Amino acid sequence: MTARTAAPEAPVKVRRVIVAASIGNALEWFDILVYGFFAATISKLFFPSDDETVSLLLTLGTFAVSYVVRPIGALVLGAYADRAGRKRALMLSIRLMMAATLLIAIMPPYAQIGLLAPIAILLARLVQGFSAGGEFGSATAFLVEHAPEKRGFMASWQFASQGLATLLASAFGTVLTATLSDAQLESWGWRIPFLFGLLIGPVGYYIRRYVDEAGEFVKTADLERAPVQETFRSQKGRMFVAMGALAVSTAISYLITYMPTFAVKELGLPASTGFASTLVTGIVLTGLTPVVGHLSDRFGRTRIMLIFAALILALVYPSFAFLIAAPGFTVILVVMFLVGVLKAGYFAPLPAMMAELFPVTSRATGMAVSYNIGVMTFGGTTPLVIVWLVDATGSKLSLTFYLMLLAVLSLVCVVFARRRLDIP
Repeated sequence: MTARTAAPEAPVKVRRVIVAASIGNALEWFDILVYGFFAATISKLFFPSDDETVSLLLTLGTFAVSYVVRPIGALVLGAYADRAGRKRALMLSIRLMMAATLLIAIMPPYAQIGLLAPIAILLARLVQGFSAGGEFGSATAFLVEHAPEKRGFMASWQFASQGLATLLASAFGTVLTATLSDAQLESWGWRIPFLFGLLIGPVGYYIRRYVDEAGEFVKTADLERAPVQETFRSQKGRMFVAMGALAVSTAISYLITYMPTFAVKELGLPASTGFASTLVTGIVLTGLTPVVGHLSDRFGRTRIMLIFAALILALVYPSFAFLIAAPGFTVILVVMFLVGVLKAGYFAPLPAMMAELFPVTSRATGMAVSYNIGVMTFGGTTPLVIVWLVDATGSKLSLTFYLMLLAVLSLVCVVFARRRLDIP
């Protein structure tokens, strides 16, 4: 749907663009991971209950409900990016992220201020959800429009940054749970990662401020724009395809987020072991995602995605069956390494494929809305669904059937994009 005639960017500028576009996504994902990783601690401090499962469900419910506002952020910030420019939208979203992270980092617990504590945490998660709603569409459009001839490689950094965030968040979780007592962790230790996140924000803001708008967007700046109207009038089918293609990828992302809690509650392993396993996943995602993104420019996005979606469908059940039958440090590391490889192979080409579904004039809106409705539906609810499924069925393997169902949905959507929409 879009031309690929723009001149290649200089290597130094490309690197600056990658950092500028990816750092906000890394900050967003870092905060999400930290909240998920320390869900058990946060549940005790801000959502106390006589029943630990109820307390954890309240915490994860707050985690999930913030995704309700993400489509609103997608509409507002996505349309702003299509009208005013990707750069302005990215500057606004990172300021909102920093404000929400600060609120969580300094918030006193329920024991000190009562109901104000969980309300403030919910408010912070809602602000994070709103700002994240516009981040993906704006940042991905910014990346692919700076180098249209290598969209797969450029856009893959959106998700490689999630791998880096996983790496950082897991490192914090591993070190803190291994070196601090439970009392220290609940008193002040859990706040350290959020305070670290506040250091990322100003760096990202500074870099974004001094990066130019993409040439592909500038060339269409004089065209009349009604991105929201255009998206919902003529691109609804493409949005549904994008949402379905995203389903299994985002569910696995939030499975990774929940793994430290799953390791403790369901496998009886130390928290540090769960964090170490996600650390391995983060290393794989950070290193492998750009490689697969580059390969997708050579061999096609949908071809690679179909292969890895089929592998996810085939391997997720036996992998977790092995983990549950023989839980241990080495086993969980191997399983989460495999999860990282499967996820990187599938989701590295995904953002470029989504970008190619929409024209420049409504690209940020189309991607932002489809991405955030998809994440809200299949991603943010995943930890909650896992807890509910395990509790309702009594089977720790029930989570694999949920992932397999989503893998089938994603396979169908990628096949449709390849055959009906001519996405390579």
